Amino acid sequence: MKHLFSIFFSTLLVMILSCSSGNESNDDDTPQQQDPQYNPVEEEAFAFPGAQGFGNKVTGGRGGQVIKVSNLNDSGVGSLRNAILASGARIIVFDVSGTIELSSSITITNPNITIAGQTAPGDGITLKNHSLKINTDNVIIRYMRSRMGDEGADQADAMEGRYHKNIIIDHCSMSWSTDECASFYANENFTMQWCVLAESLRNSIHESGVHGYGGIWGGKNASFHHNLLAHHDNRNPRFDHPAIYPSPDNTSEFRGVVDFRNNVIYNWGTDATYGGEAGTFNMINNYYKPGPATQTPQRMLHAYKQATSTSTVYGFGDFYVNGNIVEGYDAINSDNWIGVVAKNGTTADKEAMQLNEPLPSGEWSFVHTAQQAFDKTVLYAGASLVRDDVDSRIVSNVQNGTYTAEGSNGSAHGIIDSQSDVGGWPVLQTLTAPQDSDNDGMPDAWELANNLNPNLNDASERYLSTAYDNIEVYINSLVKNITDNQY
Repeated sequence: MKHLFSIFFSTLLVMILSCSSGNESNDDDTPQQQDPQYNPVEEEAFAFPGAQGFGNKVTGGRGGQVIKVSNLNDSGVGSLRNAILASGARIIVFDVSGTIELSSSITITNPNITIAGQTAPGDGITLKNHSLKINTDNVIIRYMRSRMGDEGADQADAMEGRYHKNIIIDHCSMSWSTDECASFYANENFTMQWCVLAESLRNSIHESGVHGYGGIWGGKNASFHHNLLAHHDNRNPRFDHPAIYPSPDNTSEFRGVVDFRNNVIYNWGTDATYGGEAGTFNMINNYYKPGPATQTPQRMLHAYKQATSTSTVYGFGDFYVNGNIVEGYDAINSDNWIGVVAKNGTTADKEAMQLNEPLPSGEWSFVHTAQQAFDKTVLYAGASLVRDDVDSRIVSNVQNGTYTAEGSNGSAHGIIDSQSDVGGWPVLQTLTAPQDSDNDGMPDAWELANNLNPNLNDASERYLSTAYDNIEVYINSLVKNITDNQY
């Protein structure tokens, strides 16, 4: 009988303790979610909020794996190069900030990729010595810096891409290139927006001699808006032309409408915007500000013609030019066509170039006047979540009509020959990345604040938005203040 009582009371004690423990917290202090009820925001999917122009619907790495960059090494596990060279859809985020000294260019060859530079803690990411190249489709790059310089002895653009489709470059900063700062042409459904391109190197290491160029821009359904070009001798930008394509007489695969609007061009040397042989271009509401190095202040567009008279694309391009400002030249501002010059052309040639209606330009939620574009671009262009000393200095030059240095090899008035002329690469502060228990790219604190489980990898779920993955909602939230205020 004593034995039966002992069993009875033991069983009762276990039951009591079990019931009691159900009312106590788990050993894990992290709240656990049980069948959470989500109400995702109904919204239209863009590349990201604020994406405009022909590349605004690029998907990048949406739906793919999240890859973390955990060090500043040139290559190897945890490096940016490794993340870029991975296959499959992927969204690259950063657990580090600082300067990555490249031993060679990084080329994106596998499609469906998003590089979210805004996720870097501290002062962000800068690439040094070599370029970042795009050689694939469906690419989103945001809030990155590529500041090449001459130490790597690379004759290249700081960032470039051609012969691909569905690409958007947003809020990036490029400088100190030895060829062009950033060249993008022959792409289809392309946008480059809110970028800073500055101080390409003029008398540097390029085998062809004098350079110092902003970029070659063109393509088929290609948008360039709210970009700041400063301190380039030439190509601000150079619009593309048939001779650079594999089959100059048949460029329809690579050329179509190029929409160039709301850009700011400061302190060009010999030429501002030029070229465009046999192409089709909008030039709308751009702001040209001559500077100390500017030799052609009254020439906004210097149009060229394809020189081979037997070519099927012989002739000047077609241009819709309206709403642009050349600071200090009221006559041009009243009639933009006064600021257009047809190289070696006749009056009839110039008249034939002029379009009276704008070309189709993709989707736009907002278009600024030239003055508004100037004001907004100096505030928000480039990797502006945390502006480094280079961009801050460039913006100050643009606002005040000044420059920082003479070139060390004969260039002058802000057109430089080496990055050392202006002090070289700034030191970037790095901070510890926030805790991310499930390693899904979203910090625990942010997940908890948004009713997500910090111990469950749910980066690619759509709990918060019908348009964007959870990880996209996070990376977009980091720059929401900029996105909300730039338009």
